[in-house]
Order: sequence, then structure tokens, then C-alpha cells
Amino acid sequence: MDYQGVEFYRKAADRSNRWHEEHTREMKKCRFDTIAVHGVYSMQEALDFNQGSIIEPIYMSTAQAYRDSDEMEAALGYQIPTWCYSRIANPSLYYLEGVLALLEGYGADIDTSCVATSSGMAAIQTAIDPFLLPDEKNPEKPINFVAPTQVYGGTFQQFAVRKDQERNITWNKVIDPAIIEQWEDLIDENTRFLYGEMPSNPGQSFFDLKKVIDLAHQHGIPIILDNTVATPALLRPLTLGADIVIQSVSKTLSTSGFNIAGAVISRKNITSKVDNPEMKANFAMYAKTLPNRDNGPNLSPMNAVLALNDIRTLRTRIDMQSRSTLKVAMFLEKHKHVEQVDYLGLESHPLHKLASEYLWLVDAEHDEQYGKPVNRYGHLMSFRIKGGSKAARDVFDAFTRIYRATDLGRIKSVATIPAISTHSQQGEVGRKLADIPENLIRLCVGGEHPDDIINDLDRALSVLDGKKVQHSSPEYSAGGASSAALRKKN
Repeated sequence: MDYQGVEFYRKAADRSNRWHEEHTREMKKCRFDTIAVHGVYSMQEALDFNQGSIIEPIYMSTAQAYRDSDEMEAALGYQIPTWCYSRIANPSLYYLEGVLALLEGYGADIDTSCVATSSGMAAIQTAIDPFLLPDEKNPEKPINFVAPTQVYGGTFQQFAVRKDQERNITWNKVIDPAIIEQWEDLIDENTRFLYGEMPSNPGQSFFDLKKVIDLAHQHGIPIILDNTVATPALLRPLTLGADIVIQSVSKTLSTSGFNIAGAVISRKNITSKVDNPEMKANFAMYAKTLPNRDNGPNLSPMNAVLALNDIRTLRTRIDMQSRSTLKVAMFLEKHKHVEQVDYLGLESHPLHKLASEYLWLVDAEHDEQYGKPVNRYGHLMSFRIKGGSKAARDVFDAFTRIYRATDLGRIKSVATIPAISTHSQQGEVGRKLADIPENLIRLCVGGEHPDDIINDLDRALSVLDGKKVQHSSPEYSAGGASSAALRKKN
């Protein structure tokens, strides 16, 4: 074999990088739907490398082979792009990361990057841990972060237990994030970042994002946003100046429910007090190639492509589900057995006006159906049953079309009681802080016709009038045992 030298591969990588940068610039000129469909996968790549496949292949391979020692040296030294080992990178992950970076940055002249993770919780850890390292000059100096109590239950546990209790990193809790002064009062010289979730799960908490972004940057710290419920189809925090966005890709983005995945998307040159120039220059790539390389939370190729295929129809799906959810919320708002409905799309919601400043269906003004900007508020809502916990459980148990599960964002409608499921571990005090009473039912409206979901809700609510509804068979076991086995056991 002729000796090529490391420089040969560097030059080849430079040419490849320039081509991919030009392709990305061209994709940025496309509309949201086109980006969602095509992402960063090009026709040239399909023809030259993937047997002409019009859909991104699943690269079910643990590692990449190299032509010679020079290419391996350049690759493993991060001098050229490489897949090297699928714990770190893989072509299938590249396709997912590319489309998410483009969608979260859509509509703004900013550079974004993404690292895909094995779950939404892994994405949260990936996003926050690099900021929570001790101060090298003063390792005993206490550090903290600021975030609302109205967050997903798993997030609450990661903050309250894994960070606050186990690592003595203080979570300064914002009780009402709509009040900007509550954020400001909790920031001090030891605060490493601000964190928010909007709309929050399940309570539909919301805040003035632009003001919180400005507040964070005034203090020289980043703001990290969980955009799982809204998705880039309704809200793109990076385009408003936020530093990092988190997606539980398992949820709204991956509507089929076939996979678990997460993602961290960042803009270039984030704000931070942490003295790490490489991290600040390109946070997502830094996380991918250094902390996540060593900690191993990155995504599998199969799950990456499953998520990718669901994302292709994101905008039209979010539009449909948002319209259906509003119709369902309006029905519940008037029902005699419902004491409160939490959905930002309702004009009666105290945060409706604020949410309407931020939640817009992307590209509605370019859509033949609308031709103007249109507000949409997502698929997630919650409602509270009159009569307390027992009444809420009776209604919940009477669903025959809506699935009882701790999932959200599905193409099928799904409901849960957060107090006994997603938020049970945070305890009664934690749930009170997050405004999650025992009579609250979280509902994620899917792709069914809204009339059928309303009929199921109406039928379930009728049990409070004494009407009987056929329940699921008690011989079915969610743990996996068959009905026959249960009968034999009994």
C-alpha cells in the first residue's frame, strides 16, 4: 500500500466538510417541512455511498474500519470526521442530529449542533452536568442552579435527589416562573445556569422566555430549555437567544412510540461562567466527543432512524393534534364534573395571552390552508375532577379509548394520573410545590378524531353519575403474565 500520511486524510476531510457545510446552507433555505423530510441526507450521499437508498439507512454496526494507520490516527485524534465506535458516533445518529439541529434553528441565521442521547433524562444530564463541575480555584465553593418546580417528575428527581441531595448542588426553586422577579431573586454569583420547561408537564406552566433569556445573559450564565412538548413546530428557543434546548425525542417527536431517545441541541458560542472555551464554542459537539464519549449515554442507530421517520410529518401532525386538543379542552371546561382545565389554548387560562406570544405553528403564513400566522398550543393538557382522588381514579379507570399509560406525544391518546405515576416519587410536598393534586388527570390527545376522544371522556365522566362502564379484564397483567397463567395461579 502506498504511504498516504495523516495530512492526506486531513485534506480529504476538509473537502468533505466544505461540501457538507454547503449542503447544510442550502437546506437552511428550505421550508420547515422540507427540512423535516430530508434533513441532512443528500441525494449525492444516497447515490455515492448508500446504494441509491432514498431513506437514510440504519447503520447497525459497532465500529468503523479504516484504510490504514494514518486514517485511524487522524480519526481517533478527532482531526477528521469519524464514526469510529457507535458509543460515540454513527451515521444514523448523524442523520437524526442533523435534522434536529436544523429544525431547532429554523428561521434564524444561527449555527446549531446536536448530540442524540439514549433518553430524555440522559439528555438533561448531558446538558447540565458540564456546568456543575467544582470551581478549580475554589473547589469548596458552593454552586447552584435555578429552575421552576413545575417540571416533569423525572427532571424533579434528577434535580432534587441526584444533584441537590447526593452532590450537594443546590436547586434554587422558582415557584411561579411567570413572575420574573422570582428568577432574579434566586440568582447569585454561584449560579451556573437557568433551566425551564415550557409548556410544563403536566401543569402547563409558562413564562416570558425572552425576559428569562435576557436575565440569564445579564448574569453571564446560560439558559437551558426543555422543548419536548412544544417541539420546534411551535417554539424554537435557540432562535430567541437561548443557549441549549433539550428534547425527549421519545415523546412528541417520535409519535409512533417505537423508540426511546433524547437530544441536546445548542447554538454556537453559548454564554457561561465556566472556563472551558471548547465547551462554549460548540456545546453539543463538545458533549458528544468528550463527556458522552466517556460516560456512554448516546443513542443506538435503530432508535435514531425510528425517530427520524416520525419527525418527517411533525408540523402537520402538531397542527392536527393541537386543534383536536383545543376542542377536547373546550368540552371539558364546560363539564359539570370538571373543576379546572389546564390548557394554554383556552382563553380562560391565566397564561393564555403570554403563551400566544410564543406558540406559533411554524410556516403557517406560507401554508395555503392558513396564509397567516396561527397560534397552536400542543397536544398536552390536564384536567381536575370534582370529588378528589377517588373520583379522578373512577373516571380514569373508565376510559375505553384513551390508553392509561405514563407516556405522552403518541399518535394514540394517552392519559395518566401524575400523582400516582410520573410524579409520585417526588412526594406530597414536591407535588404541592409543582401544583399536582391527586385529582389531576394528564391527557395527551393523539391523532384520533376529537369527537371520539370526547365521547370516551363523556362516557368515563358519567360514572360519577352512577352509570356503569365496562372496565378492562382484571385477569390481564401489565407485568406480562398471560390471562391463562393468572387463572391457573388463582
